[in-house]
Amino acid sequence: MSGTQSANDIRDMLLDSAGLSLDRLPMLHVIFDRMTTSCAEHLRHMAASPMYYSLSGLESGRVSEILEMYEANAVAGIFHAPEWDSHILIGFDRDFIYTMVEVLFGSDGSEAPVEEARGFSTIELRMAQTLFEQVAKALQASFSLVTDTKFKLERIETRMDFAVIGRRNNQAIAAKFLLQALNRGGEMFVVIPQSVLNPMRKVLSRVVSGESSGRDPRWMKQIATEVKKTEVTLKAVLEERFLSLGEIADLKVGDVIELQATPRSRVKLEGNHQGLFWCNIGQSEGTYVLKVDEHIDQEKEFLDDVLPR
Repeated sequence: MSGTQSANDIRDMLLDSAGLSLDRLPMLHVIFDRMTTSCAEHLRHMAASPMYYSLSGLESGRVSEILEMYEANAVAGIFHAPEWDSHILIGFDRDFIYTMVEVLFGSDGSEAPVEEARGFSTIELRMAQTLFEQVAKALQASFSLVTDTKFKLERIETRMDFAVIGRRNNQAIAAKFLLQALNRGGEMFVVIPQSVLNPMRKVLSRVVSGESSGRDPRWMKQIATEVKKTEVTLKAVLEERFLSLGEIADLKVGDVIELQATPRSRVKLEGNHQGLFWCNIGQSEGTYVLKVDEHIDQEKEFLDDVLPR
């Protein structure tokens, strides 16, 4: 054994025992963010109800400590990564499984969520297997930024003490994801041995060129879609009248406040106290309607308010 190889082996042993500093591996966050987007897009085509995926955090620890909190409360898929000569684990907790079953079978969320701590049914395990394979494809595509590998599903475990991906006292990193749908949700987690990431720590310590500044079209499309779903309250203002506090205090029931507006006056359409359009008012089938006439120039409106007339 050469001196250089010996030094590298010692360095790797020290890193394995100390644990990786996730703050120094920003590329991991990029990888798992891309995975989140990919999973969300795939699920959107499978379910009628809106579903939201988000990366809730990254943490490191021993495999046994990470899996202990999910004992008797999750299902795990064990994957072999041939190029890494190692295994990884993808898991769904009970709430994740129950939520996915309701969404995929068309529930509208009107019924109370299932809270029964029972064994997973055959249908739930088959659904989990399908989702495991989809998540693995998303993870493979996301890791292609730094390395090429495939993830082959070997088996599914419902007992975390059987979910073996190496020695249980080995260091690993865990990425946790939150699923939200039908006013409820659950957690997905990915566990990767630290020994797999150690050889990649240099490339993981920096963001791949173009990844931080480039725009992910799928992510941009998702953001645009969700923004367009945002509800906005519109207010039609026929006229504004300014009164002193004294005049308002003197108002009595039956008093008439005169306005200068006429049926031909334009109406100002506002949203969140921001002028949007000038409109013409009319009637249709017994109700008032507005016809958009002109977009409000915010700069011009500001100058008109500031400059003396």
